[in-house]
This record gives sequence, C-alpha cells and structure tokens, in this order.
Amino acid sequence: MPKAYDLTGQKFGRLTVLKCTGQDKHHDNTFLCKCECGNEKVVVGYRLKNGHTQSCGCYNKEVTSEYFTKHGLSTEPLYFVWKAMIARCGKPKDPNYFRYGGRGITVCKEWHDLEVFYKWSLENGYTEGLEIDRVNNEKGYSPENCKWATRAEQLRNTRRNVLVEINGVTKVLSDWAKEYGIKVNTVQYRYYRGDRGEYLLRPIKKECNWRLKGA
Repeated sequence: MPKAYDLTGQKFGRLTVLKCTGQDKHHDNTFLCKCECGNEKVVVGYRLKNGHTQSCGCYNKEVTSEYFTKHGLSTEPLYFVWKAMIARCGKPKDPNYFRYGGRGITVCKEWHDLEVFYKWSLENGYTEGLEIDRVNNEKGYSPENCKWATRAEQLRNTRRNVLVEINGVTKVLSDWAKEYGIKVNTVQYRYYRGDRGEYLLRPIKKECNWRLKGA
C-alpha cells in the first residue's frame, strides 16, 4: 500500500490543493483542488505530482479554442470527430461512454493534443464524410490502431455487427442495406426490433402498408 502523504496548500499548475478527500481504488490519496478559474476538482495525488493534471480542464479547452480560432477550424467536421472521440472515452456523462471509456477504451496521450490529431488525420487519408475506425475494437484510439473508413466499412468492424441469413445467403447488415438501397440505420432498427428474413429488407412504403394491415 502506498505511503500516506499530504499535498494540502501546495500548488500544481493552476490547481491549489485544499484538502485530502480519501483514497482511490489503487489506495493513492485523492485531493480536492481549486482551479484559478474558480472550479473545484478532485484529483489523484500521483497525477498532481507527475504534472499530468494542472487544471480543472479549462487549460485544454482554452488551448483547443485558441488553436481552432487561430486556424479557422472551429466549424470543421474534423473538430467534432475529435471532440466526440475524447468525450466518449473520457467523460462518464457522455451517452456512449459505457461502450468506450467504460470498458477501458482510451485515447492515446498524443491525440489529446488537437494539433497532433489533426496533422495525423490529414496525412492518413482523412476526407470529409469518413469516420475514424479502430482496427482492433478491444484496443484504444492511437495512430497504430486507427484508420479512416466509410460508414459501411466501420459497421463491418463494429462489435455490434451481426451476420444475417436471408434465403440461404449470409451477409452483414450493412451489406444487405447497400444491396437493397435501404439506409443502414433502418435495417439495424428493424433487426433489433425483432424483424428477420425478408422483412428486414422491405421498402419503406411496403413496410408501412404491411404494418397497417397487421401482417
């Protein structure tokens, strides 16, 4: 068990330690800190001592805002890709956190720097409309494990993807959707609603008539 220590009164970056609040699951001390911006934040001791955490998060937000404002990228689609990736891996309140950060999926340290991520994206085939895809879904976001892919390619690689057999032919949902000219989200919705076989691929108008007739 780590030796007990107290950082009360010490300052780390923008954070001033107010008091010790207990220990985390690894038995390291945790501390309530007040940021220069006025916010308070509980931080694990080792993150303060090694310089990993130096603000309540306001510093990173300021750097991000300044970077995109400076380069005119604040409305670029790539900014929102980056922002969503960081949120689903690092913010428990994000609706997708349980599928990512909640099961150990992280964003590599260098990609927390927006400029580094932006540069990698442009050098590795990013064009508007593509989505970032992890090659190994059990590993996190990093240059070694990511590529840019179309929506259909990404769905083929997702943990939620399923193989469906229709008339003796087996394909993934996204391939069936493409072949029949139906939106992937529509086919997924029908599948998880309980539809199977040819009902998955009914044209929208026919499906409506079928539902109205109670078939």
